[in-house]
Amino acid sequence: MLPLHLFYSCISHPLTPDVVFIPKRIIIPDIDPSSMQVGVVTRGKYGERLIETIKEHTDFDVVSVAIPEFLPDFIEDPEEFVDDLDLDQAVFRSDLLILYVFHPDLTPEILRRAGRAGVKAAIVPGGIARAGSIVELQRVAEESGIPIEVDEICCTLEPCGIDVIDAFAKELGRPEIEVEARDGKISKVDVIRGSPCGSTWHMAREIVGRTVEEAPALAGLICQQYPCRAVRGTPGGIHTSGDLHKDAMERALGKETDLVVPPQSRPIRIRGDGR
Repeated sequence: MLPLHLFYSCISHPLTPDVVFIPKRIIIPDIDPSSMQVGVVTRGKYGERLIETIKEHTDFDVVSVAIPEFLPDFIEDPEEFVDDLDLDQAVFRSDLLILYVFHPDLTPEILRRAGRAGVKAAIVPGGIARAGSIVELQRVAEESGIPIEVDEICCTLEPCGIDVIDAFAKELGRPEIEVEARDGKISKVDVIRGSPCGSTWHMAREIVGRTVEEAPALAGLICQQYPCRAVRGTPGGIHTSGDLHKDAMERALGKETDLVVPPQSRPIRIRGDGR
């Protein structure tokens, strides 16, 4: 029997406005990353850094397809619109699909096609407002059999009990690092799990030589200056991304942490069985 990795994660009910996190013990099967294909739907610059990070820091196979950067605000017939895009069907043969579509009319339609084609799960960055309504995504999950995770920012990604998402989240997601210090200064940072955009590795390089005392705050700041492309002007977004990297540095230095992720940054997990 292959060894199992144990993670402690959180679940939330997708249909309640007040998201409640419940501790959940997750058992993750060892999936060989080289046998798993990740598909990425890009839009303009969004999604490109994920592709680079996958290629540079993981063994996953990656395929991608681009949709137009500029889209109408409202698309009356998403099915016809996606037909006209003539997307490369190779992306729908992936195990896991990650969609940087950022459009509430197109995202559900592409997810519907992915589920029908046999994609095992999907991750939708950018938050629920740009992904479609929870009711519609629930309908897609039930009709097409595809588990969907909607993340405001992908550096909150953690194992959730879906094999292909869990395999991905072992490598990329909520930052986890190991740190060595010498003479009161950071001498080495190893990234155990990094943000899908690559900011954790950037921080790991830039923070070497800084003092242990300033390292946590600097870890968050360096990540935000990467530059982080998460939304600004709200309690979540870029602020949560910085806080997660600060928290990772504090934990690596053996400090107690009490980070609470704001509600808008918490994952929304939608399953075909209504969970």
